Amino acid sequence: MNINWYPGHMKKTKELLQENIKLVNLIIEVVDARIPNSSKNPDFDKLFRDKKRLIVLNKYDLSDPNMNKLWEEHYKSKGWSVVLYNSTNNKELGKLNNAIAEATKEIVERYKKRGFLNKTIKAMIVGIPNVGKSTLINSLAKKKSTKTGNMPGVTKGKQWIHLAGNIDLLDTPGILWPKFDDEECALNLAFTGAIKDDVLVMEEIALKFVERMQQMGKENVILEKYNIEAGEKPLDILDNIAYKKGFLINKTEIDYLRVANLLFNDFRAGKLGNITLEMPE
Repeated sequence: MNINWYPGHMKKTKELLQENIKLVNLIIEVVDARIPNSSKNPDFDKLFRDKKRLIVLNKYDLSDPNMNKLWEEHYKSKGWSVVLYNSTNNKELGKLNNAIAEATKEIVERYKKRGFLNKTIKAMIVGIPNVGKSTLINSLAKKKSTKTGNMPGVTKGKQWIHLAGNIDLLDTPGILWPKFDDEECALNLAFTGAIKDDVLVMEEIALKFVERMQQMGKENVILEKYNIEAGEKPLDILDNIAYKKGFLINKTEIDYLRVANLLFNDFRAGKLGNITLEMPE
């Protein structure tokens, strides 16, 4: 299966990042806690290797709590700051602000020693499409400062946003990378909606998702959710969901696209439970 999605504006975004790296003190990188590795652009480590980094494990409310702890320890072992966050819950905003303050503490102290008592800290927020970056920024800015939605690639240009604590935040569009050499990584991005559904064959992606759940020993979350019997093959599971829900065309032909949409809507909303699709190496 060849999964690839790299609109032209993403190439421009990479150039934008390279142009603005020297302006910022802190990189805030937002990743999806369900797929921390797959949702982390491999280009970023090279681009930002000399910068202070804060990793935001967003959507941790949808991922496995035990895996969250492992990923948190993994990133801390690299010397990066980490915070578990749910960008849709404004009650967690204080936790994020504290994480940013802690990550910039050394920078602020360095400025004070040089006599700059109120110097503005400049941060850049980066992440792949549909990882919750814009919703996070809106919470920080306490106003609807960027377009948000559940469609990848909504934010198209850069903008500076002034935050409390004397911090200027540079927002950037979500950016993937030109070629996915790892099929598992590409599928993870497809499962979570980081790649637009309309450029994929969702019926095939649904089949791969069921296969992954079987490999992980989590087939039961699907069986229990839809109250269906197990099947020998992933296709049997999709068939059983279709018959249970009545997703049939002309009462005989299975509507696999409708089954796929149901399955992914439920997974992405956390209705299949707390699932993390990968663990640290």
